[in-house]
Amino acid sequence: MDSPAVVDGHNDAALAVRRGEATVDDLVDGRDAGHLDLPRARDGGLAAGIFAVFVPSEEQFAPDADGNRVETDDGYRIRSPPPLAPSFAANAADEMLAVLDDLVARPGVRRVETAADLRACIEGNDFGVVVHFEGAEPIHPDRSNFADYYERGLRSLGLAWSRPTAFADGVPFQFPSSPGVGGGLTERGRRLVERCNDDGVLVDCAHLTEQGFWDVHDASTAPLVVSHAAANAVCPSSRNLTDEQLDAVDDTDGVVGLTFAASALRPDGANDADTSLDVVVDHVDHLVDRMGVEHVALGSDFDGATIPDSIGDAAGTRDVLAALRDAGYENSALRKLAHENWLRVCEATWD
Repeated sequence: MDSPAVVDGHNDAALAVRRGEATVDDLVDGRDAGHLDLPRARDGGLAAGIFAVFVPSEEQFAPDADGNRVETDDGYRIRSPPPLAPSFAANAADEMLAVLDDLVARPGVRRVETAADLRACIEGNDFGVVVHFEGAEPIHPDRSNFADYYERGLRSLGLAWSRPTAFADGVPFQFPSSPGVGGGLTERGRRLVERCNDDGVLVDCAHLTEQGFWDVHDASTAPLVVSHAAANAVCPSSRNLTDEQLDAVDDTDGVVGLTFAASALRPDGANDADTSLDVVVDHVDHLVDRMGVEHVALGSDFDGATIPDSIGDAAGTRDVLAALRDAGYENSALRKLAHENWLRVCEATWD
């Protein structure tokens, strides 16, 4: 039986190009490395993806350097990187936006700026690219350049990655841990949420602290969105959501995109690619049991995390859906998980 078309909530393919690990030609024609290119996306049934513009901290901060990562008796903690210089963040963002501009100029690829664009990709043959900022560092604190980025296609915005910004604290990587580590939104962050609501931009709570999540909940009039995370009850990582947070996503008719990052899936928190599809199903089961199938989607983190070998790359998305079908999810539920829930939230927010 054919699998439904998939909208994937998060990937870092643009970062792979910026790092020199791929070219735009590679993304279009196929490549031997990484997780995502158009041939493998089509093999996996992907109709569209949310493409992150993520400015890494490597130039300033090495997460595995002495003192930055600390092994504990039952896990680890990683010190949060320092804030980025705004000019550095803006320049890096411009480089990755140029990558995405090149990508959407290719035949068979289109920029997604409206829910109608997204629906056309789901129902047609074009592959859709949604522009997302994973961390709001390129946005000026007074939001004076927000309109420019909107005109360049910005339709999804995370206030912080796992480091502080002018708008919010990001949650440090810790295991075992709840997401209740660090502060929430600043006043500038609340104003940025309001601007996103006014202009029709998704506010992504991935990488926010628990306090930041609740601050978005209180400040936003749109459905709560967490593009790539998992259930803290299954894998107690600081990056994963508590049951109370899942209840809030349900209450606002929002969506959680389940990440494929091994360290966020495995109950032991290990960053180990030897991870079975069973644990993916376990997370979906927990999310669905808590929120209902209408609030669960996919948010892979392709090219940004260690992906289980049982998935492999974008082509393995079909294997995820097959495992869910084998676990008892019927076609109507699979359509919701694959694309209908993302489409509903984008319709409610963008339009």
